[in-house]
Amino acid sequence: MREAWELLISGPADAERSVLLLPGGANAARSFDLVMAEPVLSGVRLVATTLPGMAGAPLCGDVSIPGLARRAAELASEHRCGAVVGFSHGATVALEMVLSRQFAGPVVLLGISLTPPDEAGFFRAVVRTSQRVGSWPFAVLFRLMPLMVRSADIPDPHKRELIEDLKQNRPADAVRLCGDYLDYIAADRDFAAELASSSSSAWVVHAEKKGDGGLTDAERATLVASPNVTLVTIPGAVFLIPDEAPRQTAAVIADALAQAS
Repeated sequence: MREAWELLISGPADAERSVLLLPGGANAARSFDLVMAEPVLSGVRLVATTLPGMAGAPLCGDVSIPGLARRAAELASEHRCGAVVGFSHGATVALEMVLSRQFAGPVVLLGISLTPPDEAGFFRAVVRTSQRVGSWPFAVLFRLMPLMVRSADIPDPHKRELIEDLKQNRPADAVRLCGDYLDYIAADRDFAAELASSSSSAWVVHAEKKGDGGLTDAERATLVASPNVTLVTIPGAVFLIPDEAPRQTAAVIADALAQAS
């Protein structure tokens, strides 16, 4: 039986630098495979984990964003990770690690949504409808997601792995996970301002044309004005940042590690 918080680790055990990688919704740890293989991260200990309920991993424990952040912070401590990288859902977990002061190092937030308007309206509708009528809207979404991956500019072996992982997702688990996620970003808080005033250095990465996640004009202005936040824009439309833009992602991680040093 699979375990929650499955780990995929690369790099030397005695590496001076280690990074915790948190995948996006419905994805497994190996969604970071291409990033982990980038030469700029050679010699770095890279620890990717599958979040509970994602890609068929068991749904157990507290899977709210604060609950996931607590366990992720423990993993970061156990593996001596000096930086944390999160994509989409995983980026929100990384954000909470910083805002709750459970992690003080640099963070890289890929495709993060700080408020519901940043998220795709279709996705929000699927989540909220599933909470009312049952998980079948998510079952439809999971049938459509492999089509999006097939059309993405991703090497075939990795593309096949992503599709395999997507097919392992359970709609009922997704309703619970994504409902908690939307409730978190819908809270009456100014996450951009909180990140800007935190003591952690942060890299916020988005595609030039909206892909997975986005920023409102007000959020962008707040982050641009913060000396501890760096905004990075990837050219074009990118939905799966670690998979479609691994080189750019790895370069940002290398910058974060240099800050940690």
